[in-house]
Amino acid sequence: MKKQTAGRERLGELAPKFAELNDDVLFGEVWSRESQLSLRDRSMITIAALFSAGLYPQLKSHLILGKEHGVTKEEAIEIATQLAFYCGWPKAWSTFPMIAEVWGEEDTKPNLAFPIGEPNTAFAQYFVGQSYLKPLTMEQVPTFNVTFEPGCRNNWHIHHADNGGGQLLICIYGKGWYQEWGKEARELYPGDVVNIPANVKHWHGAAKDSWFQHIAQEIPGENIRTEWCEPVDDEQYNKL
Repeated sequence: MKKQTAGRERLGELAPKFAELNDDVLFGEVWSRESQLSLRDRSMITIAALFSAGLYPQLKSHLILGKEHGVTKEEAIEIATQLAFYCGWPKAWSTFPMIAEVWGEEDTKPNLAFPIGEPNTAFAQYFVGQSYLKPLTMEQVPTFNVTFEPGCRNNWHIHHADNGGGQLLICIYGKGWYQEWGKEARELYPGDVVNIPANVKHWHGAAKDSWFQHIAQEIPGENIRTEWCEPVDDEQYNKL
């Protein structure tokens, strides 16, 4: 999580100790304990707490933060709907316009520090749905930004190598999935890292209701090549 400075910027002169506790303790220590709860989990808990208290300026700020942490518009709507029955119907009415403003009336391409690139036409035959590819560097370790529209995923595939090789994924936006052959699928959120050994059959892609981006690094090795296999079964994917 990026370093929080809002306390010092807004209250540094008026209430410097409060600003220090806000930036260094609340966000610097409590929010950073991802071994206990993920940033996404903490965002959802905080959104629910602020909704129940009717603290709307702070709620909007945490809806924005929650979006950055991988909370989808559909999940935010479901949170407000669920809490309306326990915390008050008018609070839901006040929250839905903020959700519409934060996420927009419809999903758009993410606007991040890493460019989205062009439609991934060269590998389209190995994907279900639309993906985008932006090479970031081809020096030392080839690195790419890969973007998946909601529901898009690549086929099962294998990064072969006689020595070394494999792939490293760094998740930077939205919600996605990763699965190795014979194992359960793993949910992916911003900040997650996936180490994919060479010669392991796997797939990765977006959740059904979320854009997803990851940085992909091709690990150098001897006699490396990619073997593309069958698409991910629609029925199994839709159960995720």
